[in-house]
Amino acid sequence: MEKTYLSDSGPKVSSAIYGFYRWNDEASNVAADMERIVNLCLELGINTFDHGDSYGSYQCEELFGQAISQKSFKRDDLVIFTKCGLRVPHSSQPGVRIKHYDTSSKHILASVENSLRKLRTDYIDIFLLNHLDPISNIEETALTLTQLKNSGKIKNIGITNFSVFQHQLLASFLNAPIVTNHIELNLLNTSALDNGQIDYIKQRYMKPLASAPLADGRIAHGKDDLAIKVRMKLQKIAAKYDVDIESVAVAWLIKLGALPLIGTREEQRIRNIVKAFDIDLDHQDWYELYATSREDIYLK
Repeated sequence: MEKTYLSDSGPKVSSAIYGFYRWNDEASNVAADMERIVNLCLELGINTFDHGDSYGSYQCEELFGQAISQKSFKRDDLVIFTKCGLRVPHSSQPGVRIKHYDTSSKHILASVENSLRKLRTDYIDIFLLNHLDPISNIEETALTLTQLKNSGKIKNIGITNFSVFQHQLLASFLNAPIVTNHIELNLLNTSALDNGQIDYIKQRYMKPLASAPLADGRIAHGKDDLAIKVRMKLQKIAAKYDVDIESVAVAWLIKLGALPLIGTREEQRIRNIVKAFDIDLDHQDWYELYATSREDIYLK
């Protein structure tokens, strides 16, 4: 798989990224799943992995660190994202009573130290804020991120699920660039094309990172009217390219300039996403899919 620059400020990442944002169970086979997924991604050329301190009931970072420590390659061969901000109740977090956001300096510093320890690394390639806490001191938050970058503990700063105005607000307090904004984007959720997120990301010379590129399996198996309508159109276009419908759905994102953030543990679905990079989706096929997804704007 080809590598690409995430923004004009870097870094270079694999064109598809694997994220652990859907790993929310504590099943006994999680460690085995981690080993299997990491091996599959590396086999397919995916060297970029997206974490969060709370993912997998606060255990994914540690499991990943254990799995990677057994591999025989350099740390520089991997690109590791992790994030903080979202706090959810869990037995390992006795002080958390309710799901909330915390982007205070205290929480950011503690989270970075924990992530470095769990991931068994000296630095994080991209550290992201997972949503913006509206009652944290934004100036203090930005200063903490800057200090962490200057120390070398984080190499780049990113954000997740920020609106355009939140993105602009944080950027106004930072000297270093924001290199990525993870947003939900797929054929069943194209709101980022309407609310300005895609346009602003591109204006800042970044590539959109599309989480839930297959709508959590809804594109292939959803029973709602929109999913069924889009799936029928995908089946027609997939036959033209002789590929799976999921590959076409991701090729639609790639044509938009987005990088898919994979969340599934299903091997075939991961392979379908990677196969999308071999598809040169026709200009009008892209619009045919968009029109099907957003029939309302074409009926006006």
